[in-house]
Amino acid sequence: MRSVLINGEVSYNATSQIFNSETFKMILAELIADSEEKRNSLLPLFELFLKNTDTVDTAQKYDIQGIIELLLALTINPIEQIDGSPYYSFPKLSNKKELLARFIESLFSLWRNKHRFIIKRDEYTPNRFERIFKQMLLVRTNTDLKGLVLSMYRQILINVSDMRLKILRQEPGGAQVGFIVDRPEVNYKIKLNNAQWLYVMDYVWSVVFEPPVIFYTRSNKRRGFFKVYDEPILERLNISSPKDWFVFPVHVGSKLIFVIVNKEYLALASGLGNLFEIASFDVVRNKKPDGIYILGVKNSTFINPEDLNGVIYRESDGTYVGLVGDDPSIDYFGYLKKMILTIHNLLVIDEGRLPIHGALAHIKLRNGKKANVMLIGDSGAGKSETLDALNRLREEVSEVNILIDDMGSLDITSDDSVVAYGTETGAFVRLDDLQPGYAYSTMDRSIFMNPNEINARVIVPYSNYTEIIKPTKIDFFLYANNYDESFEEKMRFFHNAEKAHEVFATGARMAKGTTTEKGLTYSYFANPFGAVQRKERHEVIARKYIEAMIDAGVKVGEVKTRLGIPGFEMEGPLQAAKALLEAIEEQ
Repeated sequence: MRSVLINGEVSYNATSQIFNSETFKMILAELIADSEEKRNSLLPLFELFLKNTDTVDTAQKYDIQGIIELLLALTINPIEQIDGSPYYSFPKLSNKKELLARFIESLFSLWRNKHRFIIKRDEYTPNRFERIFKQMLLVRTNTDLKGLVLSMYRQILINVSDMRLKILRQEPGGAQVGFIVDRPEVNYKIKLNNAQWLYVMDYVWSVVFEPPVIFYTRSNKRRGFFKVYDEPILERLNISSPKDWFVFPVHVGSKLIFVIVNKEYLALASGLGNLFEIASFDVVRNKKPDGIYILGVKNSTFINPEDLNGVIYRESDGTYVGLVGDDPSIDYFGYLKKMILTIHNLLVIDEGRLPIHGALAHIKLRNGKKANVMLIGDSGAGKSETLDALNRLREEVSEVNILIDDMGSLDITSDDSVVAYGTETGAFVRLDDLQPGYAYSTMDRSIFMNPNEINARVIVPYSNYTEIIKPTKIDFFLYANNYDESFEEKMRFFHNAEKAHEVFATGARMAKGTTTEKGLTYSYFANPFGAVQRKERHEVIARKYIEAMIDAGVKVGEVKTRLGIPGFEMEGPLQAAKALLEAIEEQ
């Protein structure tokens, strides 16, 4: 049990609510089982509560209820009074105070190491003031829970230990994330007849964070790319136990995608609140989803075992359905984000538009000059890092407004201008590649994933939905080259569409460890998220758009970020930012 779901519909004001919960019993049993397996120093304490040595079931082998009653008594009386009282029949423990205190600390630490979510079922209302009121009620409930857990923990320690608590740490004892859910009444005209299970699940309409939000997942890399099968799947799917699933309706650009997540992967789903716009129920009730993504389905669902890492089907009506299995190897936010964006890109290609794996920023200089710059590149190419470095050139740069961080799409307007649309309101970036301290300066808003490991990630909100879906005219369209030092200039431009197409289509990159790839790799148009799956169709669209950009006066070229070269992780993007600054000055 990694995820703990807390009922957000009750008020937490008594320790008995915690001690009598099934969650507490499971956590206590888990701690005992772990001590038994490791034969650690806590085991002698638990052996005092042995009741049945003929079973290996921890809940049956040990007197779990007896330990809970001891803890409940310790919230009121010191251990010496409990030992000396004729009303209690617990083992004598006043000579084992240090062991008992260590048990309390371990139990509290195990609780805090869980992914903790508070779920409140509350009716969605179109009135924004009523919605805010309901959100604040959930905040209050979680605050009460946190206070109750901390006071209980401290009171037991006081009644066990001779040492006074000289330092009080307001450690996070409540839920890390709260979800308000409801079941919208979907218009029968748009219901999917072959997926009735979709309408008996809880839909998330609000997310509440309790910072700092830090999750430790079982994987920190994404493998391979997602296959696409042009055949339906919904009629063959059977999602059992709908109560264990949550639907996150999100806007991805102009597309509506239902992200359906098993409760064990709610840590990943929490990141959606920082990355995408949660769709209003007013939209959900009246619009059929353009795509559906289900994370955590049974592995037996997949005909090919390798497909559990991600596969996409296309329904007869054009709806794309993505599936990812249930395995420790896919417990990484990249599997959530990239599948969603792949579905978006496939939809864009079907419309004859060009999906882009890149970053777009509106850059304004202090001298009044400005430009909309799009950087193209696969994961680790240095797109976000270059824009971050540009933002630090404060003497020359007035503003760097990020409109697209990772994925977007291009369109050609009636006057032959090329414009871009975004998909995300946040960024999912490598912690190591950011300016030291940058992510921590936004700790109260960010979600950290595995900050203790290589490829540690942070999800930072940076924009709003209104901004990213506005058409933005492009001035610079640049490939982010993170590996090459061969050309003398830090930036070069192409006047020939064929040469430009060659560089972008090759998609060369020095892998940074964000996937299982290593060394110099190649990815068609730096976009394994839809472009390579629809390569023939994408090729026609890409050539058309590159020619249109050059004809429209867009500066199409290449910039060296050198992010993939050891020792240039900081200096490379900074030099690229300075080259970009000069180009804007000269235009």
